[in-house]
Amino acid sequence: MQALNHETQPSPPATLASPRRTAWALLLTDSFAVMASFLLAVLLRYAWDRSLLWELYLNLWPTLLLFPLAYGLAGLYAMGIAPPEELRRLSYATSLVFVVLGSATFMYKAGADYSRGAFVFAWGLMLFLVPLGRALARELWARKPWWGTAVLVLGAGQTGEAVAQALRKQPGLGLKPIALLDDDPAKHGREIEGIPVVGGLEQAAAFAQRGVRHAIVAMPGVPRNHLLELFEGYGGIFSHLILIPNLFGLSSLWLTTRDIGGVLGLEVRQKLLLAGPKIVKRIMDIGLIVLFSPLILMGTLLLSLLVRLDSAGPVIFAHQRIGWKGSRFYALKFRSMIPNADQALREYLLQHPELQEEWEQNQKLRNDPRITRIGRFLRRTSLDELPQLWNVLKGEMSLVGPRPIVNEEVSRYGSSFSLYLKVRPGLTGLWQISGRNDTTYAERVAMDTYYVRNWSPWLDLYILARTVGVVLFGKGAY
Repeated sequence: MQALNHETQPSPPATLASPRRTAWALLLTDSFAVMASFLLAVLLRYAWDRSLLWELYLNLWPTLLLFPLAYGLAGLYAMGIAPPEELRRLSYATSLVFVVLGSATFMYKAGADYSRGAFVFAWGLMLFLVPLGRALARELWARKPWWGTAVLVLGAGQTGEAVAQALRKQPGLGLKPIALLDDDPAKHGREIEGIPVVGGLEQAAAFAQRGVRHAIVAMPGVPRNHLLELFEGYGGIFSHLILIPNLFGLSSLWLTTRDIGGVLGLEVRQKLLLAGPKIVKRIMDIGLIVLFSPLILMGTLLLSLLVRLDSAGPVIFAHQRIGWKGSRFYALKFRSMIPNADQALREYLLQHPELQEEWEQNQKLRNDPRITRIGRFLRRTSLDELPQLWNVLKGEMSLVGPRPIVNEEVSRYGSSFSLYLKVRPGLTGLWQISGRNDTTYAERVAMDTYYVRNWSPWLDLYILARTVGVVLFGKGAY
C-alpha cells in the first residue's frame, strides 16, 4: 500500500461494524434467555407441585421487559466492556429487578398467589443463562463484519501495535480496529495485525466524517502539551476517545479515576493483597467444592479406576511446587505418565536432539512419549488436576490463581516472583483459558501478574466459567 498524502481522503471499509445491530443482537439474546429462564423456573416448580396455577405466571410476561431495560441502564449494550465487569453488571441488574418484583408483589398483596420457589429458580437460571447466551452470541457473531463498532487507532508504535493485537485477539469486546494513523511517514503503508497504517493524524477527521465514532490514542510517549492538543482536537469529532497511558502492567480492570481538587488521579487497589478479599476468595473456594462434591466424588472414583486399569503404577502423582509465601507443597495429580518417565525422557531426547530446544523452552513436548493413553485424555481435558481440589481444601491452593511453579521456573518470573508469592497458586487461571501450551512462557508470567493485580470475585467466576469450555474442547492442551 502506498502512503497517503495529506490531501488523500482515507476510506473506511465498505461495511463498517454496526454498534446498533450488535446491541439489537445482544438485546434479543438477553430477552430469549430471560424468557427461557422464567418458563423453565415455572415448569420446574410445576413438576414439584402440580397444584401450581401456572396460568397466573403468563400474566407476568410484561414485567420481563424490565430485565433488558435494566441491562440497558447498566450500559450492557455498549461496546468494549470487559467480561468480568459485564458479569458483575448482569448479576447486579438481574438481582435488582427481582428485588423490585418481590417488593411490588408485597406492596400489592399478591405475594401469596405466586410461588417463592419459582422466583428463586428464575433468578438462579437468569444468573446462568443470560451470561451464557451472551457468550454463545459472541462465539457465533463476534467475527462477523457487522459485529461491534469501528475503531481508529492513533499511533502505530509499540503501544498501537499492542492495542491492535489485543483487540484482534478479543473480538467479543466489539472494538474493531479498521486503521492506524501515525505522523511517522516511515510507518505509512505498513500493516499491523492485518490493519493498515494509512497516513498521518490529520486524516482522523475524514474517518469521523464517514461514521467512525471510537478512537484510541496509543501514543504514551507524546509530550503533555501535544497530548492535550490531541484531546481538544479529536474530543469534538469522536464521541468515544480512549487514552492508553504509559502504565503497562498496572491494574486495569478495577482502576478508578479520582478528582483531587481539579487534578486527575488514578486509584489502584490490588484487592487480592487485602485481608477481606482473601477471606471472600477462601469462602468461594470451599463453598464451590462443597456444592459440587457429589459430582467431584463420582468423577474422582471413575478416573482413578481408569488410571489403574490403563497402566501399572500409583493412581496419584505428587510433585513439589512453590506456594503462598514461598512455602513448599505437593500438588496432586492423576498419574498420566509411564513408570520411569524421567529415564524415558532422557533417552527420547538423545534419539531426537531436535526436540531439546522445545523442551528447554517450555518444559513440555507436544508429542511426549511418556504419556499413557488415558493420560493424554486427562491432560487434554485438564482432568489430571482434579485431585488438586484436596490441595485447595487444605489451603495450599485456590480454585483460581497463578499456575503453580517449580524451583527451576523462579528465574523466569523475574521481578514478578515477589507478587506470585503473595497469593495461593490456582487449579485454573488465565493461562488455562488463554491457549495454555499455545502461549509463550513470558505471556504466562504476564497473565499471572495481571490476575493478581486485577482480582475480583467476578474475574474468578469468569475464569471458572471459561475453564468449563476449555475442559470440554481441550484447546491448547497436550
